[in-house]
Amino acid sequence: MRHGKYRFIIGFLAIPLALYGVLVISPFVQDFQISLTDWTGLTPDKHYIGFENYRKIIHNHLFWQSLWHNVLLLLIVPVVTLALGLFFAFMLNVGGRRKGSASVAGVWGSGGYKIIFFFPQVLSVAVIAILWQQIYNPDPDEGLLNVLLKGVGIGGQTWLGDPKLALACIMAVMVWANVGFYVVLFSAGMASIPTEIYEASLLDGANRSTTFFRVTLPLLADTVATGWVYMGIIAMDAFAYVQLMSVNDGGPNEKTDVVPLLLFKTAFRDNSQYGLAAAMGVAMLIVTLVFAALTLRLARRDRLEF
Repeated sequence: MRHGKYRFIIGFLAIPLALYGVLVISPFVQDFQISLTDWTGLTPDKHYIGFENYRKIIHNHLFWQSLWHNVLLLLIVPVVTLALGLFFAFMLNVGGRRKGSASVAGVWGSGGYKIIFFFPQVLSVAVIAILWQQIYNPDPDEGLLNVLLKGVGIGGQTWLGDPKLALACIMAVMVWANVGFYVVLFSAGMASIPTEIYEASLLDGANRSTTFFRVTLPLLADTVATGWVYMGIIAMDAFAYVQLMSVNDGGPNEKTDVVPLLLFKTAFRDNSQYGLAAAMGVAMLIVTLVFAALTLRLARRDRLEF
């Protein structure tokens, strides 16, 4: 009987695991193999050069600058996105006035607010980038932000053309584009928390702030940890946002360049250095895996049941 069960499990998982190996694991292995060559991607000629491409990366100032930008995105975008998602979800589900015998209540029209928050999720990154390019338009008569600043008597900014502001502007767009998903996700998690738990905390004299940090947040810890990993991966990528919104692909003066975009330019623009670009891809894979492992390890805790 036991052998039959194992045969069933192996037979059930064989095809999915085979597809995962071919479509996911195999490309990573091939990427590492390419990173050990000087392949240009345009000819079948490949010459094994060992870890020379990795040596070039270590001594490449632009790579380290791009990686630093990824680190900034990793430190800021997930924190702001998840914090706003938790705040808005809590306000929508628990922040309303209590009615009758209800211990907690959401704000009026919370369902409509969730739809509004979620709306950016139905837009493609290209549409979001074009939309915000117009908002950031430096023209004082066409750019929405500069028109608003002009209306209150403040001089406009070049936004995406300013080396000091460009990366922050792109971060703001990434937060805006993703926060709605986490508002809906956290709202669903909060809706599953029994109202008796909130009633007990209120009877003990807890206010909304205490309820959030002592009740809601601990019960959503697993969901927050998962969201942190996903947002971290989005922050470590950021290719589409930077490529579509920045000045001259990572400008001005490479102040918004990120490793995925540098990899793209290395492979397809800078003399087609596929081997060097593959080495950058391996480096990004390692950084991403380390981030995911550390996040899941730090977030590991005893599961709270309710």
